[in-house]
Amino acid sequence: MTETNKKTSRRRSRRMAMVLAGGVIGMVGLSYAAAVFYQLICREAGLGGATQIAQEVPDKTFDRIITVRFDTAVQPDLPWTFYPVQREIKVKVGENALVMFRAENKTDQPIAGQALYNVTPDKIGPYFFKVACFCFDVQTLAPHELADMPVSLFLDPKLLKDRNADDVNVVTLSYTFFKASTQPATRLSEAK
Repeated sequence: MTETNKKTSRRRSRRMAMVLAGGVIGMVGLSYAAAVFYQLICREAGLGGATQIAQEVPDKTFDRIITVRFDTAVQPDLPWTFYPVQREIKVKVGENALVMFRAENKTDQPIAGQALYNVTPDKIGPYFFKVACFCFDVQTLAPHELADMPVSLFLDPKLLKDRNADDVNVVTLSYTFFKASTQPATRLSEAK
C-alpha cells in the first residue's frame, strides 16, 4: 500500500469514527428529548396517570366523595426521608384540598431533589388537578433540614360526566423523589 493510500485510509477511518460518534451523541440527545416530549404529551392529555395543572379551583363542589391515598418513595441515591403527613383524605368532587408531605435531609450537606408523580387509576389523570405542588420545582434541603411540602389539589367536576369513571372511589397519588441533576455547592467544593 502506498503512502497516499495509507493517508486516505486513515482519513476515512477518522471520518467514519467521527460520523459514528456523532450518531451516538445524536441518539442520546434524541432519547432525552423523547422522554421530555412524552412527559409533556402525557401531562396535557392525562395519559399514563399524569395529573393536570390548574390556575384556579372550581366554584362549586358536588356530593360525590373520592378517597385520595398518598404513596411516596425515595430513590436510593437521595438520602432523604419523605412521607405524607396524612395517608389519605376524603374529598368532594370540585373541592380544593390542601395536603402536606414531609421531607428530611439525613446528611451534613445540602441536597436538591425533584419529585415525579402520577395518579392511579390512569383514567382519573385528566380530572386530577393540582393548583400548587412542591413537585413543580426542584427542592433543596439544608443539612438535616425537615420541611413540610404542600399540595393543593381537586377533582374536576367533569369527572361526574365520564361514565367510565363511575366505578372509581379511591385514587392514589404517588410521588417518587430523585436526586436532582444539579446540586447546590457544598462548603468543600466552594473552597476549591
